[in-house]
Amino acid sequence: MKKYMVMFSILTLCFGVLLMGCSGKSSNTNNESSGSKGGSGDGEFTYWYPWGGDSETWDKWRMEEFEKEYTENKINAVYAPPDGGISNGKLLAAISGGNPPDVVISSDYAAAYALAAQGALEPIDQYLVNEGFDESKVLASFQDVMKFDGKTYLFPQDSNVNLLYYNVKMFEEAGLDPNKPPTTIEELDEYAEKLTKLNDKGGFDRLGFIPWIDAGDDSLLWGWVFGAKFFDSTENQVHLNEKPLVDSLNWMNTYAQRYNPEKIKSFTSGFGGAFSPDHPFFTGKVAMTINGNWFANALKTYSPDTEYRVAAIPNPPDGREKATTLGTNVFMIPKGAKNPEAAIKFILFGGQPEILADNINIWRSISIYNEPSDAVKWDGDQVYDVVLDVAASTNSGHPALTSIAGQLKNELTLLRDSVIYNDNDPEPLLEEAEKKLQKELD
Repeated sequence: MKKYMVMFSILTLCFGVLLMGCSGKSSNTNNESSGSKGGSGDGEFTYWYPWGGDSETWDKWRMEEFEKEYTENKINAVYAPPDGGISNGKLLAAISGGNPPDVVISSDYAAAYALAAQGALEPIDQYLVNEGFDESKVLASFQDVMKFDGKTYLFPQDSNVNLLYYNVKMFEEAGLDPNKPPTTIEELDEYAEKLTKLNDKGGFDRLGFIPWIDAGDDSLLWGWVFGAKFFDSTENQVHLNEKPLVDSLNWMNTYAQRYNPEKIKSFTSGFGGAFSPDHPFFTGKVAMTINGNWFANALKTYSPDTEYRVAAIPNPPDGREKATTLGTNVFMIPKGAKNPEAAIKFILFGGQPEILADNINIWRSISIYNEPSDAVKWDGDQVYDVVLDVAASTNSGHPALTSIAGQLKNELTLLRDSVIYNDNDPEPLLEEAEKKLQKELD
């Protein structure tokens, strides 16, 4: 999450230029009401995407399919890691320089939403109307991330949920029933202790669970599960110094104090990423972890012999049951885009279930539409059944939809590290962070 410091440092330097070029009325204000800038949506347009590997291969296939159907269009595709050029400032620099891409997809909905709130994106309502799009087809859980101040700026492609992954054999060896995964934080702690193995030197052979690795590193996730609000859009108020966040940080600190944060840090320093054979869940270094639905495909690739199951993330009594922060990939049209009509055609084409089906059938992601697609082949799959159940929960959502989302997430990450590595009381730190962020917002 330290990437957000970079983003907002760059934002400070170039947002003044950005505002000169695109605040108030955009360069195409006269045509905005009609959804046309004098073009028909033909011709070339530039598309920035953030992913490599299998996802890039799939996205290039999608581009080819689009160009087959829309022969009058040509896509200039640009690889823009890690999130569509947001956190490293490339997108803002392109916008402020008057040469933005026509369409961008990002894996960071909160950072994209912040751009919408800051005036860096084009509203797309009229373009959607012109294409005959029916917004009621979109699941209600995605409506909030699409709109800022009553206008649509983001269009979801698909989404991911976070789940508890656990090793079946390790459960059995520890005397735990793999058919009864932990459902509460209390049970999670009990299971974690039983699954932890210490060696003769006082180190770890295996940790049952570490709250802040993998998806648990997301600064919003545990607070959300514990019931935190983070931000109230109706009041325009930051809410950090409240019991759910205090409790979530104190809970994480119990793991740090029980096992020594520096020893945990040393133990985890050699861990590989999710798409590495050295990931700790693959090598048996951790028995339980929080990760996205896509992690099941990584397991199939790098650790096919690992017997595992998934469950909803455990929650405290006053928290959110069967909850996750939704990891939604979102399309956007930057302010000053030269061919938004072509961009909206690609957005709607690229997000339809039949096109996404191949991607969903690899990663077990979620379509944004109410109607299921026959092209999705996960009926009866244990992992996907849990994915759909968690995604459908009213407790799952997109927290921190605010112009200062990046700063908020960065503050929470720094604050968490201060708590777990220095054993600091989170309450005064949250109070200070809340005041600081509210001042930024005001």
